[in-house]
Amino acid sequence: MVNPNAPQGRWLLPVLLTVQFLVSLDMSVVNIALPDMGADLGFAADSLLWVVNAYALAFGGLLMLGGRLADLIGRRRTLVWGFAVFGAASLAGGLALTPGQLIAARAVQGAGAAALAPVALALITVNYAAGPARSRALGLWGIAGALGGAVGIMAGGLLTDWAGWRSVMLVNVPVVVAALLLARRGVPADRRTGPAPRLDLAGALLVTSGMTVLVLGLVRTETYGWGSATTLATLGAAAALLVAFAVVETRVREPLLRLRLLSTAHRPVLSANVFALLMSSGQFAAFYFTSLYLQQVMGYGPTAAGAAFLPFCAGIVAGSTVATRTVGRVGARTLLVAGGLLGAAGFGWFALTVEAGGTFLSSILGPSLVASVGIGMCFVPLGTSATGDVAPEETGMASGLLNSSRQLGGSLGLAVLVTVAASATGTGTDRASLAEGHATAFAVSAGLLVAAALATAVLHGRRTPASTPPRPAQTSAHEETSKNLGDDVETGVSRSTQG
Repeated sequence: MVNPNAPQGRWLLPVLLTVQFLVSLDMSVVNIALPDMGADLGFAADSLLWVVNAYALAFGGLLMLGGRLADLIGRRRTLVWGFAVFGAASLAGGLALTPGQLIAARAVQGAGAAALAPVALALITVNYAAGPARSRALGLWGIAGALGGAVGIMAGGLLTDWAGWRSVMLVNVPVVVAALLLARRGVPADRRTGPAPRLDLAGALLVTSGMTVLVLGLVRTETYGWGSATTLATLGAAAALLVAFAVVETRVREPLLRLRLLSTAHRPVLSANVFALLMSSGQFAAFYFTSLYLQQVMGYGPTAAGAAFLPFCAGIVAGSTVATRTVGRVGARTLLVAGGLLGAAGFGWFALTVEAGGTFLSSILGPSLVASVGIGMCFVPLGTSATGDVAPEETGMASGLLNSSRQLGGSLGLAVLVTVAASATGTGTDRASLAEGHATAFAVSAGLLVAAALATAVLHGRRTPASTPPRPAQTSAHEETSKNLGDDVETGVSRSTQG
């Protein structure tokens, strides 16, 4: 376990928070810059969205592989290589001269992010003792992710207005360089005491292909429609690949994903992934429609629309703080149910107040605070539930699974709710019609968070079963130090996740 007072321990959490912030930032920072990118590089109208989709495809498709690589080749090594790939791709994107170069850079960025996101959560789980230390780290981890998404919207507008679209890509480079330097000081060196497990190549190929094709099918529904032959064939191919992946995982000795993690023997893990899938479906889509409502209906410019997300940031911080301080007393299950219902109330409030004549005070401020406090309450219990009941050498696997659920949920929710909003809007292009479509999308988002809360109430279980004892496959430097000092190594589930 990490010693926060040691020179090395002081730098670990800043590195991990930087990871979460960057990964979330780059999912949203380019959105407002898209028109300038298209005009400067000569994008065709139907290809500009691939600047966003290329990142989403690579990120969603490679998350499971990235999480497992952290278990197999070492967490620090995976982190360093992920930063290097992410930074190099950001530089290449900022210097791109053609549409193809920019799209390729975004895809490589997504691959780097797929290595970074799971390893950050895994390093928190294995290096912070179960209890207040881990809860605080997970709370800050959740805040960093939420702020990254919100700041991405604000920063995209400011950077594009003041320094041009290339700055949206290049701003990552100095941050990555600083993070790499800190990682050398703060991240424990990889240490292995047994033979290295072998990578499940067949599983890696199938899940990467399946997730990529699935996200591809979802992000193209706005273009082709849900009932088109293209969409049905794409989603059918994705289903076949993922079923084949599940079959392979039951037959290999060192699977990419142990399917028992999603069984009732690991109810908190199963519950956390179902909750993450449903919450992300509603949350990501709601943020998207908030941005559209601010700009299309209320007439905000990019910078003003970004600034309007500040209440979301404040609410996320408040909700995460509440969860950090109370998870030990009330348990993860209670916090997830309460946070999900509070978030649903906020999105339901949006559905009632979003209208053509809405203002920031009447339509945005109150719902933003309620929804974001609820969502902020969920990050700590999600992290503890998804990884606390897992052996240390499989934390990367569990982290990759949780991040995959969140990414898949975001893509699925956005694809479905765009269709729902378009159906409610009809052929109208006036502000009232657009507001009606947005309000309908918010109502469905609220329903998804209610479903997440109910699923957790049923699936999570009142008590978390004991963790699987770790196999002697891999020991981090902090774990080895703790053993030498005679400290107890935490292998049971945190009392704070019980409930």
